[in-house]
Amino acid sequence: MSASTLDLRGRKVAVIERGRGDPLVYLHGFADVHGVAGDLQPFHARLAEVARVLAPAHPGCAGSDELTDGYGIDDVVFHYLELLDALGLTQFDLAGHCVGGWIAAELAVRHPQRVRRLILIGASGLFVAGEPIGDVFLHAQPERGVELTTLRRLLFAAADAPAALRFFPDGRGDLEEEMRRYQMLRFCSFVGFKPPYFYNRALSARLYRAAMPALVLWGEHDRMVARAHGEAYAAGLPGARVLTLIKGAGHAAPLEQPEAAARAVIDFLEGRNA
Repeated sequence: MSASTLDLRGRKVAVIERGRGDPLVYLHGFADVHGVAGDLQPFHARLAEVARVLAPAHPGCAGSDELTDGYGIDDVVFHYLELLDALGLTQFDLAGHCVGGWIAAELAVRHPQRVRRLILIGASGLFVAGEPIGDVFLHAQPERGVELTTLRRLLFAAADAPAALRFFPDGRGDLEEEMRRYQMLRFCSFVGFKPPYFYNRALSARLYRAAMPALVLWGEHDRMVARAHGEAYAAGLPGARVLTLIKGAGHAAPLEQPEAAARAVIDFLEGRNA
């Protein structure tokens, strides 16, 4: 595994790379590498067994500089286009979790010729009437000053799940992990702080442009981005057809059920569930 910092016209971008093979760009979510974890987790490591995984940190997260000239979703997409150019990636597989899935979908509809296969895991980005995305900003405030029970319940199938307690503990946790959580919230406050959070109304009508093979993967107990959003993605993406559920997982499926989530992605990449 290698961790590097690229310079994009004076902006630093932190990128973790692991594995060999076809490039797979992975855009992270909250309960994820860069969102809280400082390194690739077992889910990402399994993907790196079959692909060259490149995991950049979003602007302002985990060693990447913030954007200075705008922070709307279009600004973030353009930032990633610059990064992809700097990495020399003209065609690649693209995966995104949570807000990273939203960014991945926006990239895919704007530049479908560059994305070979699209993987969305609990992706935000769509407006679905009657199914608002969970208020992570509210739940990120510790109850009684120390407890993150409601945040864990929002992100995981159970608030006492081992991965939930490991990365979102009550009281003071690892300082660097707390800083990454704060930075991820700050980034998301720029791109999605407007209830209902983390959506672009125009995206639904543009999904037809992303006609590449697509996998829409969801935790069966996702309480942050409801299953209806996954169903909307599966219906709108021509290459998706169905929604794939990960049993025993909530929103943080890659952390909660790493083997099951990775197996679904690997099967898709290798054409076994096409």
